[in-house]
Amino acid sequence: MSRVRLALPRWRLVRRLASRPPLCELNRELPKVEAIAQAARELVEKRDAWLNPPGATEAQLKERTLTNLYNERPTWLDLAHRQLDAAVYDAYSWPHDLTDEAILERLLALNLDRPAV
Repeated sequence: MSRVRLALPRWRLVRRLASRPPLCELNRELPKVEAIAQAARELVEKRDAWLNPPGATEAQLKERTLTNLYNERPTWLDLAHRQLDAAVYDAYSWPHDLTDEAILERLLALNLDRPAV
């Protein structure tokens, strides 16, 4: 029986590692990464609490879907998403009032600047 090798060839691994920012850069950005992670955790915790409230019946739980939640779009959900968006804008050093089109343009530019792997 032949073994399948799942590891990346050495040259691809070196190229991939070389394209990453140095560790000192990552450490400098850690507070921004943590802010995004914290905002995302809070959003997930709030959504999970809404989806599975204590004491809810099975019939009530069937009505509590992500689709229904986002269709209702309660204020707490909007605020949680705004906090997450703000953390991401801050991480990119972008203004908070960008249009969707401007965000897509900036993301495309960042994507095109990344080295190929």
